[in-house]
Amino acid sequence: QVQLVESGGGLVQAGGSLRLSCATSGRTFSSYVMGWFRQAPGKEREFVARISWSGGGTYYADSVKGRFTISRDNAKNTVYLQMNSLKPEDAAVYYCAAARGLSFRRSDYDYWGQGTQVTVSS
Repeated sequence: QVQLVESGGGLVQAGGSLRLSCATSGRTFSSYVMGWFRQAPGKEREFVARISWSGGGTYYADSVKGRFTISRDNAKNTVYLQMNSLKPEDAAVYYCAAARGLSFRRSDYDYWGQGTQVTVSS
């Protein structure tokens, strides 16, 4: 079992930055691919970014490429999402998730956090 707890969400003006964190429990953090997803009101939960087990490989949704950076610290069992140049359309509840394999499909992720709200004012 892996427990995930997100933090770092909040209200920011368009063009601003936020850094989300996701702390995990357990001693197997490095055996999981970690991903970030988001869900806006009335919309499906969508993939944002993922990072490989060692952190050497990352993959982003086109909508955030060049603005968001995913990273992980296996010593701290934590994954991060640095979000720059935020836009109103980035507003959503952001979830971190853990998967055994490299994937951007929601169904491939076995464990999920409770989410953290990001609000972007225009």
